[in-house]
Amino acid sequence: MPQNRPSAPRRAPRWVVSRPPRPAADIRLFCFPYAGGGSSVFRSWAGHLDERVEVCPVLLPGREERFSEPPHTRVTDLVPLLADRLAGWFDKPFAFFGHSMGGEIAFALAEYLCARGEARPGHVFVSGCVPVAGPVQRHALPDPELLAEIREMNGAPAEFLNNPELIELMLPTLRADFTLAETGLPDPAAVLPVPLTAFAGTDDPEAGPQQVKAWSRHAGGAFEMYELAGDHFFLHDAGPLLDIVGRVLSSGSGPHRSGRSAPDSR
Repeated sequence: MPQNRPSAPRRAPRWVVSRPPRPAADIRLFCFPYAGGGSSVFRSWAGHLDERVEVCPVLLPGREERFSEPPHTRVTDLVPLLADRLAGWFDKPFAFFGHSMGGEIAFALAEYLCARGEARPGHVFVSGCVPVAGPVQRHALPDPELLAEIREMNGAPAEFLNNPELIELMLPTLRADFTLAETGLPDPAAVLPVPLTAFAGTDDPEAGPQQVKAWSRHAGGAFEMYELAGDHFFLHDAGPLLDIVGRVLSSGSGPHRSGRSAPDSR
């Protein structure tokens, strides 16, 4: 008679992945994706940055290897989890980068860490996002109108928009991400006591240079804004953006150290 074998212990989901691991790096750059995006958005970034920077995309629930997990719809729920799960990675200087939804997450997580006196980023980069509500609440739209908005934003490839099965699979995550982004804006009085750099696409109709300048009101440290050619997804041509990020990180902008231990596995 066959014997029942004990099942293998279930591995806890990863929240961060190094692309690639650089254990000798001086600083970690944690990267947060836009709505519907994942860690693969940042796959090529290490090739544009020198060996002193370890690129660490954050793995959010609801996509890639964590697709079976429900995506978060509230920044206030996600941020404490991120602070806890990423704590072991804060053993050396670090910075945050986020695009669109990811920019709001990066700002909110930095604000949370600073408010609690914990290890905090030495620099925060917000890209393709604004700290005030946009003209359209996409998360509340019916499916056809939401898809039309995604198409208008140039936010998905044709193979997605022309594939009903893929749309059915991914639309709940996209809607959840838009809910998080559109309800997770910073408090108008929030001021982040670390240097803040913002990026805007010159042809982005909702997060262009004039709108992105509003982040200056939330900067308690140094603030800079850069205009880059392109629409909302200008970061897909990452070279010009990463030239600036690399220069800022190498300028000694003051990432803070903590005494926590590094994670054992990646």
